[in-house]
Amino acid sequence: MRCGQVKSWRLWTGLGASAAVAAGAVTWAVMSHPATTPDGKSEEAPLTPLTAHALLQAGHVQAQHKDFDGAEATYKRVLEMEPRNKLAWYNVGVVSARDGRPDEALKAYVAALKIDPSFTSALLNQAVLLKTSDPDRAITLLERAVANNPKASTAHFQLGDTLSRKGRDGEARTAYRSAVAADPSLHSQVPKKFRDATRPSTSSDTGADR
Repeated sequence: MRCGQVKSWRLWTGLGASAAVAAGAVTWAVMSHPATTPDGKSEEAPLTPLTAHALLQAGHVQAQHKDFDGAEATYKRVLEMEPRNKLAWYNVGVVSARDGRPDEALKAYVAALKIDPSFTSALLNQAVLLKTSDPDRAITLLERAVANNPKASTAHFQLGDTLSRKGRDGEARTAYRSAVAADPSLHSQVPKKFRDATRPSTSSDTGADR
């Protein structure tokens, strides 16, 4: 796997798969069976924060089943109900990026970050989209991401890659070292010229330092 391919396009759910499926089942019932008024006329079920949360989980279930158009429509329904739902904006960005619509993805990530400027996943994914066209901006975003979450291994790794592309090898080495410290499995993906300097510490290394 090349260094630019470290996984970042991950939907944000906040629930495990079983809970998401359960929430999705409830949501589809709400969407498919409108309430009935005393005079026999149907009306849409009230839109509540609970409904928005269930819709968010339903969108994740759709995405798991590769229905990305449906998932995006569901996330946008959440935004009609809760315009400041950062997770819905983030997931719209993930689906847009996956479908090759980077401009729409960037707008969605910007919207999520206006709501929560410290949203590490949105900072990371926005930076990944900008690292070729605007590497300086990408570096700034990634530095914010790792400042907010020092254990964000993928953000450290992407920072190392972007700094290396700019010829800032000393800073890149430090970023790669932080990435590997947070997740040793990334060491094999570090570029060769940085690999020896970023190898994970071992128990024998620790003992030698005593």
